[in-house]
Amino acid sequence: MKKIILTALAAFTLTFGSAHAAGGDGETVDYDFPFEGPFGSYDTAQLQRGLAVYHNVCAACHGMEYVYFRNLTEPSGPNMPPEMVTELASNYFVPDDSLDAQPGDEREAGLTDRFPGSQMETAPDMSLLAKARAGFHGPYGTGISQLINGMGGPEYIASVLTGYTGEEREEAGVIYYENTAFPGGWIAMAPPLWGEDIEHADGAPNDLESLSVDVAAFLMWAAEPKLNQRKAFGLTAVLFLGLLTVLLYLTNKKLWHDVKHRRSDDA
Repeated sequence: MKKIILTALAAFTLTFGSAHAAGGDGETVDYDFPFEGPFGSYDTAQLQRGLAVYHNVCAACHGMEYVYFRNLTEPSGPNMPPEMVTELASNYFVPDDSLDAQPGDEREAGLTDRFPGSQMETAPDMSLLAKARAGFHGPYGTGISQLINGMGGPEYIASVLTGYTGEEREEAGVIYYENTAFPGGWIAMAPPLWGEDIEHADGAPNDLESLSVDVAAFLMWAAEPKLNQRKAFGLTAVLFLGLLTVLLYLTNKKLWHDVKHRRSDDA
């Protein structure tokens, strides 16, 4: 029993004793996102900034084929006006599905269309990336860190974007870039962000870390657009179950009160 307790304490210490959490062979920085925790929710302004980063930088290679343009108008998401989203969608082209269209014809995207897929075979789709890539594994895959910190998908994305060291190497004609967050330490994707890549309309910081965190938050929304509603439903369910528990407890005391307090001469 003593060994078990010491092992558990050691695992707990390894999980939380560092500002960085091990993500495979890389280091995932534990960024503080507003949607984390049971009462967290998406920051609309941050999602809009993240969309701007995706649209101007990431969309050149990466797609989001599971996200509809109309989803950008949702109040729990970027909450953009339909007219603005329509203008944004017109920059993307999707297969023309009209009756007189020829194979290979394309048209401007609209509100009812999805974002196009990735333009490169080696570029993963970004729709579910924040849910698919676990950034927090805990010691020896115990999952202790994931239980407390969550999957760490957006932290992993932001860590990769900020984890380039500037070192390069070439193997079989392919250039690899050293990255402290990517498993294995080397990644074939060149640094997509450098800081000050775009200017935000609200004057928000546009340094490398800020841009990376903003686009990671947006990709988390793309993977989990109903997160706010799910948390609200869960909180309501917990409150309801708590009230029901109290009522059942009081009912039980009432039903058994006469039996438990029966006088000995009534037996």
